[in-house]
Amino acid sequence: MLDAPAICPGCGRHQPLIGIAEDGTRICGACAGTAFDYTCRTCGLGGRTYADSECARCVLIARLQQLLAGPDGRIPAQLQPLRDALALAERPRGILLWLKRSPNAALFASLAASGEPITHQRLDQLPPSRHLHYVRHTLVHLGVLPERDEELDRIPAWLDTVLAGRPAGHVQMVRPYAHWYLLRRARRRAAQRRRPAEPGSFLRTRVLLALEFLAWLDEHGIALDELRQEDLDRWLDAGNTRTYAIRYFLSWTTSHGLTSRLKVPSIPRQQPSHLMDEDGRWQLLKRCLTDESMALDTRAAGALILLFGLHASHVRHLTTTQLTRRDGNSYLTLDQHPILLPPRLAKLLHQLAEAPHTRAGLTRTNRGEPWLFPGLVPGRPTSQTGLSSKLLPHGIDTRPARNAALVALAGDLPAPVLASILGLHTNTAVRWAGFAKTSWADYVAARAADLQRERNTTPQK
Repeated sequence: MLDAPAICPGCGRHQPLIGIAEDGTRICGACAGTAFDYTCRTCGLGGRTYADSECARCVLIARLQQLLAGPDGRIPAQLQPLRDALALAERPRGILLWLKRSPNAALFASLAASGEPITHQRLDQLPPSRHLHYVRHTLVHLGVLPERDEELDRIPAWLDTVLAGRPAGHVQMVRPYAHWYLLRRARRRAAQRRRPAEPGSFLRTRVLLALEFLAWLDEHGIALDELRQEDLDRWLDAGNTRTYAIRYFLSWTTSHGLTSRLKVPSIPRQQPSHLMDEDGRWQLLKRCLTDESMALDTRAAGALILLFGLHASHVRHLTTTQLTRRDGNSYLTLDQHPILLPPRLAKLLHQLAEAPHTRAGLTRTNRGEPWLFPGLVPGRPTSQTGLSSKLLPHGIDTRPARNAALVALAGDLPAPVLASILGLHTNTAVRWAGFAKTSWADYVAARAADLQRERNTTPQK
């Protein structure tokens, strides 16, 4: 009752109806003769008070002023959109708790107190952390900072940290390799992709491999310009397939005349080793479509992976604009062409698209992409790790599930069609089609053997 005030029939004021009149109708405390007053002394509205006879929203507005004030006591213009978004949050008590406990809120306060303009370059000077990541994306989401390719633009600051304390010769070698070869190449490829990629982890691996290789050369007293094929083979033999990515560094050193032409073997393409059985896939798909005890976003993500073989990184980047209705049917555009959705899956995805957000108040602004699977960071989709971890407790391991779905689709659709609707490279679709022939033959043979064993063990009537 305190959290849901209404018009009191006795006095006409908007108050919590905590008393009962003689005729049984609910009335406010004053009309019931109690001394309790639930009127905010600042805004005059009735309801549960938070502190010092003020409602939670009035307390929130005052604390935001304190938290985000600059050296002159005023909130900087850059942080005014943040203040407005938080002040209008649906649940001000939750925001008050966030202001008190969250390291993200403390970082916002620190930026305000410094009095310096907030730019990407200013944030890059701070120690990398998930809190800095959250603050940066929040400011981008609110329009305070411009959009940038965060996966790649965070690399220079990370590189400075990694190179600190390394031998000068290694730094002089790796820094231009990272900036003028890896980053330049990654930006060019990112600009050509039709959907977001996350090349940062691959780029970091290639930088770290170069540093490991240079350290190994120093340890064995081998100068880079004297590197021979047998030396390289010895280093590769002592590692694993990860070390094969050294080819990028050696390609760069060779192009600059720092090494002779050397050969790094290609990693042989392997057939998928993890494959969910077809019966299990259909059972899990049925559960995703019908089991209302599962979370809505978990059901939707699981169904998309089990039916269309989508990678979790593709699922997380889906937006509500890719889901359309036409002539009584629903379609989902995964790449170039809309795919007709089965009715149950269509209903599930529309429910997800229209469901109220349960994330933090900052994610409920109208800015940015309308993600189908919004994340905790404002303006960003859910993480791939978070999505996969939600599915796993329900028996949906994303890799075997995706592999099984692609095998089934490749067995039914020509490779060019499969590539077109799912956004796969044509060569990838062709490989899946080739694997489907072998996989289905093995599956049918194994299934036939199982049925034969069942018949042999079933007592005859």
